[in-house]
Amino acid sequence: MTESGRITDEGIARLRDRIGVPEPHVLPPHYRRAGTDAFRHVATCYGDDNPLWCEPEYGAKTRWGSVIAPPPMVGGDTLIGQDEVAEVDPDLRDLMKGDPLRGVHAFYSASAREWWSPLLPDRAVWRRNALVGVLDKTSEFAGRAVHEWTAQVFREQDGPLLSAQLRLMIRTEREKAREKKKYDTVELASYADADIDAIDAQYASEAPRGATPRWWEDVAEGDTVGPMVKGPLTVTDMICWHTGMGMGLYGVQPLRLGARNRMRIPRFFHRDDHNIPDVMQRVHWDPEFARRAGNPTTYDYGRMRETWLIHLCTDWMGDDGWLWTLDCEFRKFNYVGDTQWLRGTVVRKYLAGGDRPAVDLDIVAESQRGEVTTPGHATVLLPSRDRGPVRLPDPPGGTNDLQRALDAISARFERR
Repeated sequence: MTESGRITDEGIARLRDRIGVPEPHVLPPHYRRAGTDAFRHVATCYGDDNPLWCEPEYGAKTRWGSVIAPPPMVGGDTLIGQDEVAEVDPDLRDLMKGDPLRGVHAFYSASAREWWSPLLPDRAVWRRNALVGVLDKTSEFAGRAVHEWTAQVFREQDGPLLSAQLRLMIRTEREKAREKKKYDTVELASYADADIDAIDAQYASEAPRGATPRWWEDVAEGDTVGPMVKGPLTVTDMICWHTGMGMGLYGVQPLRLGARNRMRIPRFFHRDDHNIPDVMQRVHWDPEFARRAGNPTTYDYGRMRETWLIHLCTDWMGDDGWLWTLDCEFRKFNYVGDTQWLRGTVVRKYLAGGDRPAVDLDIVAESQRGEVTTPGHATVLLPSRDRGPVRLPDPPGGTNDLQRALDAISARFERR
């Protein structure tokens, strides 16, 4: 029996036995079959006005021949894709029951994305979900830690593989984690009129590159990307985010549907001073509840900043470019009132696989305090005067099968 709240060799071994085993998501997708309106809602929710995602007449004139889904859409936990595997294999049900690290704290620490083909409107999408990596680590903050990587891969029905999203949950023992405070007291942001004017001026200067190609030959290592601004963050921004992205992993719903959800996952609900039950997720919009949880005020989702970094890249690369990969870490909270400044640098220019003109970017979101909240990296494929239009990347393992793609992704972690 694995000891509750402790990281043990037995628990890690049991968790590793689950690698590659597909299981259905606990919730249906927010968009069962996404059309142009869904594309627009998702782009709008993170502040992206690129007509390539939103305007059919514009999209028809591009190399894609149509509007295409904004990159954050093809992934995003519960955003899109119906499960290819409807239930766990009966022979593996005992293996998949419960959490081998039950009681061990988990926090969403990083994300990695890959895109291999564009999603066009009104196409059915299938997904497959599995644990792909379990890494035994030492944490300065909390002693022993486990890096638990899960992946979702997506394909168009009767079509190509589209993308993968990987999520890193870091597991730490709660008692050890409490011995140190990771965050000092945070002074909430306030702004003079001149500060807001400067932010507004930055917003006014931003625009997607659009139909003007960014030729690979014209890019040099050391070139800058951005800046782009996001903020000051408001609860309104959070509401708009949920309008496009849905309510996430816990399926937050209102009224009668919310009561049913409370019966399903009662521990996710907490009663306030008036004995009214509400979701724990309200730390993102209820300042008092956020303070009870040990934070100075409400804060965003890490995935919001991930989509902002995607926006930085797609504005820079133009319609003819292709965002191939992006990864980022969620190192600091982004509190309501904070402003994030996004920037990037071209750190490598090369031919990926020997024949695809590519650039690697170091990207970052930095708050008005000068704190790096979200560092990351991206690889962008660019059109070339000498080599022609972007040729889309091959999925892992060169396959069109979701399970084989998951297996190829799992193999990467075996080499770490």
